Amino acid sequence: MSTGVTVRVPAKVNVQLAVGAARPDGFHDLANVFLAVGLYDEVTATPSPGGPRVTCAGADAGQVPLDGTNLAARAAVALAERYGRPADVDLHIAKDIPVAGGMAGGSADGAGALLACDALWGTGASREELLGICADLGSDVPFSLAGGAALGTGRGERLTELEVGGTFHWVFAMAPRGLSTPAVFREFDRLSEGRDIPAPTASQDLLAALAKGDADALAAAVSNDLQPAALSLFPELAHTLAAGRAAGALACLVSGSGPTTAFLARDADAAESIAAALRTSDTCRTVRTAAGPVPGATVL
Repeated sequence: MSTGVTVRVPAKVNVQLAVGAARPDGFHDLANVFLAVGLYDEVTATPSPGGPRVTCAGADAGQVPLDGTNLAARAAVALAERYGRPADVDLHIAKDIPVAGGMAGGSADGAGALLACDALWGTGASREELLGICADLGSDVPFSLAGGAALGTGRGERLTELEVGGTFHWVFAMAPRGLSTPAVFREFDRLSEGRDIPAPTASQDLLAALAKGDADALAAAVSNDLQPAALSLFPELAHTLAAGRAAGALACLVSGSGPTTAFLARDADAAESIAAALRTSDTCRTVRTAAGPVPGATVL
């Protein structure tokens, strides 16, 4: 009997998040430039009758749902149904990605569980099949599987791999409470009411900066259309952004729907200096450094 399969999955930062108007299905068209960064969850799948069951340990583990709503459990069920087999598996999440932090921690767990179950059960699913299941699970889940850097279109699930010419160094400040992604989108809609919202497109300057590995050019091009909505719901984030800017960050932005804030640094030493300043700023709960891009979900 197999002793289990462990998959490591990275967090993400959105270096561009362009948001279109609400669609009839309630989603928004996006131009979402993802960068996978070196903060990881690990998902271990072991055979167990009557599954799936989910356990979790690590940072913020108490905030992780352990029932069938967890994306890891949903991924196991989706793969099992696709291949006509029972979802007999225990899934343990070793969590290090912030929960409800705009860094796709839940999506990472879904992608990790999917790859782990595929390996455990020997289903032999193609990459395209796995990405299709990921897209059904959630908008960010395909990128958690793919990693690296990518442009996500549609609601973010249709990926185009992007060239990156170097390593980018980041500092992430975790807020004392979470933000609901649906609530942030609702606030975006409220703030946008009566405005003509253009179709979202990727910034060519930003794509060029990624391809060159140019941190200064990337800093000049990063953007997040959800940031005003996140700040409206969580005004204290402005203090965290100001503290990072004062500490020398090249760019400061809310990561995705927040409330984690992201700070681009010139190099690893600068990242440590910014992190130290944020830790003493009394504007955030915890601070982490990470670099990217890094690979997506990987069997260990």
